[in-house]
Amino acid sequence: MSENDTIGPNETIGLRRILTVVEETLVEGGRKLEKPTRRAASVAVIRNPFAGRYVEDLSPLETIGRVLGHILPERAVAALGIEGSKIESFGKAVLVGEDGELEHAAALIHPELGAPFRAILGGGAALIPSSKKRGAPGATFDIPLGHKDAARVRSHFDGMEVRVADAPRADEIAVAIAITDSGRPHPRVGGLTVDRIIGKDGVV
Repeated sequence: MSENDTIGPNETIGLRRILTVVEETLVEGGRKLEKPTRRAASVAVIRNPFAGRYVEDLSPLETIGRVLGHILPERAVAALGIEGSKIESFGKAVLVGEDGELEHAAALIHPELGAPFRAILGGGAALIPSSKKRGAPGATFDIPLGHKDAARVRSHFDGMEVRVADAPRADEIAVAIAITDSGRPHPRVGGLTVDRIIGKDGVV
């Protein structure tokens, strides 16, 4: 998948920019980690085809979401340099420019984005945590994170803050996903542990 992938006759996804970032934590609370925790996010800045007008049928945005469900996870997994199956947490978020609606965000990340995202990770029984908000260029937004197979794994309740300096413009939307290769640094609040995951129902 690429920015040139079509979603209809003579129509593209309107992609202007992609940002991919990796965070690696080596020390937390003054204590060195035995193994650094790493997380990566990829953000796509796209044109909002419905900016400034109310449209009942948002299916074109759903289709764009499916395309981004390939592009963004592929980039984030590559940035971590591991196999998709080794990813432990995932999440998604959207920042809508001022001429858009929150429902535009929902159309992008809920109906279609999840299936290709999970396929790249080789599964993921849990619901993908998500958030959506409206903001101006450079606004920060948080991508919530949770274990991809078991929502009750407390060590993986987390979030990753992202921003794009010049996006979203009024007629744009920034769509982001995040993944991790581990949970929080030094997790110690109890709950279901990774070694006890069943992974069938997405909860435990």
